[in-house]
Amino acid sequence: MKVIYWSSTAILSAFLFLSSYSYLFSKSTIQGIKNLGFPDFFRVELAVLKLIAAIVLLIPFASLQLKEWTYAGVGLFLITALVAHIKHKDSIFIMLLLLILLAILIISNIYMNKLLK
Repeated sequence: MKVIYWSSTAILSAFLFLSSYSYLFSKSTIQGIKNLGFPDFFRVELAVLKLIAAIVLLIPFASLQLKEWTYAGVGLFLITALVAHIKHKDSIFIMLLLLILLAILIISNIYMNKLLK
C-alpha cells in the first residue's frame, strides 16, 4: 500500500515541479498560457502554487487537512486545465495526459487515506 501511495505521490509531485519550472522559464509554455487567454500574473501564481503543492504532498508530517486542501487545489487545477485545453481545441494527447494525472491524483489521495486508517 505504501508503494502505491509513494509512487503515485512522487509522479504527481514530479509533474508539479516540472510544470512549475516550465511555467516560469519555458518560452513555449509561457506563450501557450497566453494563447489560452490567461493573464501573465496567473501563470506566475500557478507556478508558485504548484511548487508549494509538490512540497506539501511530499512532506510526510504535513497535516491531513493541509494535504486534503492540496489535493483539492491540484484537482481543481487539472480540471481547469482540461477545460481550457478542450476549449482551445488542443491535441488529444494533452487532454489524455491531464486525465491520467487526475487519475494519479485520485489514487494518491485514496492510498493516503488508507494508510492513515
